[in-house]
Amino acid sequence: MTEQLPGVPEQLEPLVSRVLAPNPSPFTSTGTQVHLVGATDLAVIDPGPDTPAHIDALVAAIAGRPVRAIVITHTHGDHSPASRPLAAATGAPIVGCAPLARDDAGFRLDASFDHDYAPDRVLAEGESVTGNGWTLTALATPGHTSNHLAFVLPEAQDGAGALFTGDHVMGWSTSIVSPPDGDMAAYMASLEKLLHRADRIYYPAHGDPVENPQRLARGMLGHRKQREGQILRLLRDVSATIPAMVARLYVGLDPRLFPAAERSVLAHLIDLRSRGLVIEKAGVWLLSEPVAAS
Repeated sequence: MTEQLPGVPEQLEPLVSRVLAPNPSPFTSTGTQVHLVGATDLAVIDPGPDTPAHIDALVAAIAGRPVRAIVITHTHGDHSPASRPLAAATGAPIVGCAPLARDDAGFRLDASFDHDYAPDRVLAEGESVTGNGWTLTALATPGHTSNHLAFVLPEAQDGAGALFTGDHVMGWSTSIVSPPDGDMAAYMASLEKLLHRADRIYYPAHGDPVENPQRLARGMLGHRKQREGQILRLLRDVSATIPAMVARLYVGLDPRLFPAAERSVLAHLIDLRSRGLVIEKAGVWLLSEPVAAS
């Protein structure tokens, strides 16, 4: 990963620059990458956390240019809270994903949901916001959260599209899928959806740009299928609780990351249960009994 200083704009291509928010953590990498799209006027994608120094850095990067839209991929607290002070500072509307009525009842890994998020306009798949020489079109990518959107920039350099992937595909790690709002089946379907696209580059909210996006999406999908297979093989030998599965499946994992691994395993188990492959009894998971042939 290239070194980047928080608050210092970095030009990635003629229509795209980014500003790193000062919120590094084991779950955000170096922090949330805020993307500015446009030249003479702008869209600001995922403005990040609401901290005064960060808002000042974004206003400085905007440098007096009109902001046509503040665009939100999803409503975790490291992505959308800065939309409100930035809207007050620029007069720009907040657009993008729908608000969520429910929170995640489980261990929160990256950030809590932003319950104060109030968009001026919710974008459905295929709907766009535009400016001088740029268009951002919504692409539904649920899984990490149920309301997650990615955004396509068809005017990216070389005539090949760029995709702002939020947390659906990141440049440094796999995405967290934490039930009940996180949904593994939806997440894998969204990865499959990206494999049928021909985007030149991904700009994620965490980590560096992804310059071979289809290969990464294919690898992430393969990783999830491999984990699913590991869970089924483990349960073929012995029934187990989720903590016991994590201890077997994630040998050598930093104990601080065990809660994240447990949420990922739970997401896989919920998906497997919906397909009739596993059942749960009093916190213990086991393979479903095969149906005898008549």
